[in-house]
Amino acid sequence: MPEKLPALAGRVVTAQNRELMHNLDAAFFRVGEARGGVLVKFMSGESETEDELREEFERHGLEVGRLEEEGRFRFIEESDPAGGRPEELWGLLEEGIDEGRSVWANFNWKREVDLEAAFSQQEELSRFVEDSLLVVKTAVLEEVLDEWPGADLRRAQVVHSGTIWLSESGLSLSRVTPPPSA
Repeated sequence: MPEKLPALAGRVVTAQNRELMHNLDAAFFRVGEARGGVLVKFMSGESETEDELREEFERHGLEVGRLEEEGRFRFIEESDPAGGRPEELWGLLEEGIDEGRSVWANFNWKREVDLEAAFSQQEELSRFVEDSLLVVKTAVLEEVLDEWPGADLRRAQVVHSGTIWLSESGLSLSRVTPPPSA
């Protein structure tokens, strides 16, 4: 049985542009591959096709073709990006995709998804993956965040256990921890 992994569903990753997002996605999957996991890229209205994403990940060092042949990488079209992600993950586990391995799932936060629905879904994902072999990363492009009101940006920072910001100029990591008890 593989070791229990820390849940990343409580983390949101922001990338300055698509190139950086693809690089970060590939890095996430390379870690999952090194840990022996099954890798799943959920797609929903992506600007790239599955073949284009496959090429991007390959260019960033992830051997998607080999992993697909081994049954360790899948592209899956999301049925309901506005609220069905926990059900999508549960369905994968019920069909036995994990075969005792950790499952590394990658979602993107879409502009079209209502912020309240997205926050609710992120909270549900965090509860869903707690104490499991699921590692879930949700990425959002900086241009999507630019449309959010300041209050929602602050909420996104504290509703998630941590945030990662990746830009051409550098990487910023933050973690939310409970305040010390009095």
